[in-house]
Amino acid sequence: MPDAPAPSASSPVPVAVPAHFQTFLAFDFGLKRTGVASGNRLLSTATPQATIKAEGDARFVQVEARIKEWQPDALVIGVPYHPDGAPHENTRRAQKFARQLRGRFNLQVFEVDERYSTTEALSSGARDADAASACIILEQFLRSLA
Repeated sequence: MPDAPAPSASSPVPVAVPAHFQTFLAFDFGLKRTGVASGNRLLSTATPQATIKAEGDARFVQVEARIKEWQPDALVIGVPYHPDGAPHENTRRAQKFARQLRGRFNLQVFEVDERYSTTEALSSGARDADAASACIILEQFLRSLA
């Protein structure tokens, strides 16, 4: 079966998310910095959290602390694509991070096409573009649940 094309950022595809999943932590994965946002289904809003400035296992120590603090029902990760929807190296890195999150924390992880989220965060004047981008990713995900 051929791979389905990546959904367009402008027209998100509804995601099958159990109704009892109400709280989420979202991540904007980067090699050196990972933006974080928390949010909930009821309000469909996201709040930026402090960006994780760590790599490798040190990143997962901080992710674990956030999961313990927020106790989300599931995680959301932004996955970047080229403008035409083609994957690239950072696509694969973000998908690997998503698999690692699933394996380490035994939580469901939802992937969101995050094309242009950092550009949008920067154009809005965000002081922490990584955290703002995580908010954009999470709010896009939450809108897709409506």
